[in-house]
Amino acid sequence: MIKLFAALVSSTLLVVGPSVLHAAESRLLAVDNFAEALQVDDPQLSPDGEWVAYSVGNIDLPADRGNRSLWMVSWNGTQQIRLTHGTDAASSPRWSPDGRYLSFLSSRSGPAAGRQIWVIDRRGGEARQLTALSGQIGDYVWSPDSSRLAVVMKKNEPAAGDPALRPIVIERYLFKSDNEGYLTGRERRRIYLYDLASGRSEPLTAQDNVEEDDPTWSHDGTQIAFSSNRAADPDRTQNTDIYVAKAEAGSVPRRLTSFEGPDTQPNWSPDGRDIAYLQGSPLDYSGYNMDRLAVVSTDGGTPRLLTTKLDREIGDPRFAADGRFIDFLVQDDQSVYPARVSKEGGDIQRTVPGALVVGKYTRAGDRVAMLVATDNTLPEIHAFESGRLRKLTAHNDAWLARVRLGATEEIKFKAADGVEVHGLLVKPPGYEAGKKYPTLFRLHGGPHGQDTRSFSFERQLFAAQGYVVVTINYRGSSGRGEKFGQAIFRNWGSKDVTDVLSGADHVVRLGVADPARLGIGGWSYGGILTNFVIAHDTRFKAAISGAGFGNDLALYGVNQYIFKFEREIGRPWETTTVAMKYSYPFFNADRIRTPTLFLCGEKDFNVPLVGSEQMYQALRSLEVPTQLVIYPNEHHGISRPSFVRDRYQRYLDWYRSHLQ
Repeated sequence: MIKLFAALVSSTLLVVGPSVLHAAESRLLAVDNFAEALQVDDPQLSPDGEWVAYSVGNIDLPADRGNRSLWMVSWNGTQQIRLTHGTDAASSPRWSPDGRYLSFLSSRSGPAAGRQIWVIDRRGGEARQLTALSGQIGDYVWSPDSSRLAVVMKKNEPAAGDPALRPIVIERYLFKSDNEGYLTGRERRRIYLYDLASGRSEPLTAQDNVEEDDPTWSHDGTQIAFSSNRAADPDRTQNTDIYVAKAEAGSVPRRLTSFEGPDTQPNWSPDGRDIAYLQGSPLDYSGYNMDRLAVVSTDGGTPRLLTTKLDREIGDPRFAADGRFIDFLVQDDQSVYPARVSKEGGDIQRTVPGALVVGKYTRAGDRVAMLVATDNTLPEIHAFESGRLRKLTAHNDAWLARVRLGATEEIKFKAADGVEVHGLLVKPPGYEAGKKYPTLFRLHGGPHGQDTRSFSFERQLFAAQGYVVVTINYRGSSGRGEKFGQAIFRNWGSKDVTDVLSGADHVVRLGVADPARLGIGGWSYGGILTNFVIAHDTRFKAAISGAGFGNDLALYGVNQYIFKFEREIGRPWETTTVAMKYSYPFFNADRIRTPTLFLCGEKDFNVPLVGSEQMYQALRSLEVPTQLVIYPNEHHGISRPSFVRDRYQRYLDWYRSHLQ
């Protein structure tokens, strides 16, 4: 097996540990260092368990672009091989069950244009394009006999003429989506069966105007389970159920679940009798969804919930090889760890201890590999055996050995109303006890998300500039259970603001933060919450609001969240009082004294630019020091490397000018 793969590549790189790296004097992080970190992702064990394929993302600053290549590492960790080269990104590696092929997604030049599925034959030869599909491929899964693929794809609607010269005609309820743009047609994500021998692709089910996702083959290859939104108008609900269909084109699926909320990520038991899946929260709480593990018989019946006593979000459920247990990931307080439970229910067993974040995991038989990160290490592939983690890759070790990082500590404090709130505190390298530092409160997005014990370039960059950095998992965050996560439902800018201000009081009392040099900022909901905080309190001497807003009334029909908007806030003409509460920062802009930098992507349909424009205009009118930065052609996530660098530098310059 090793010899076969060695024939496919031009070089082999041995994994080395920090102890044998070139000795160099460590330095503090600088802005340009963001391009040196490599993004390891998507581990996939080969069917025989001897190799782990994965992707590695890198940034090419001179070319102003990112790239992603495929690698693999042997199970014993002695060999590491790069499989793809060049500037054409390759992602989503998947092994064919017969072990003959390693497939991946790429937009590289080939017989058919666009993002297609390519394969490398492990017997030798160059990668070749497998599919010639006209559509946007989201995901794909091999059939157990390796003869077919189940492909999740949104087909392209044919249209004549230059798109730039055609009017955009809109009729849908949900008519825009970040990165996709305006949604003008009725084409939706569907599951297609692709036959490798004939090259034909056909829809798994016959019904049009439905949404389908999460395909998974039964172990005998005769059926496919999937999640689907089959409402009369899928735009008007986020309810999905689990269905099973014969693995034949034009099948009529059977519905297995009927919960009014999202049922997703089905996974077959080895004997084909049960399906494990995630059951989410009721539709009103779709913005604060907390998944639970459920099992339903493939014959139908009442599902069984197995994690009701856990009160934590879980994800990625998979039956163990023996079918007796179900493995999954738990999003706990500032960490993500793997766990398992008997398919009959019972106690939850955490399988990996420690303050870490497990991103993804993969299994072949009894072998398991996973992506693991900590405060001071970027995600790398680890083998999990005999109850322990064994590191397989070290793509970032050499870089980390050359930089000085700040220490990360957990903090806990009581909010003004007595609720315990948790967060992280990052100290500058060379921190001196008893000294008060300028302190930055960096707020995560979501709001349903959390800051975790995983490496953050942003936090460490600020720490390297002499700041204490504080993150606060305010109410509304995930990782602390259902009640905590839903605490700000229909009440943004309330308890979350209290939690941030109480956190500021706490670190000042600790003697760490200089109360005269406090800064605040965040992106997405972090920017929104920043606007709320500075409209309530003037203690912060500098603020940065990225992709935020202050006037909720102006966002109705402008962003992509129309379903969640109407479920939580309501239609503005019917629930004006609620909408005005969400619009507190804009209608109380005259209370803001904090110099504030606003930033946003020009084509952001998630939290559109108008939200930042209005807040900027209000502060400019009031002669509060402010600036607005717009990144051309960027969406909610800023991706162009030169713009990423520019944003980091502007962060540093803004805070420096007002705090130091």
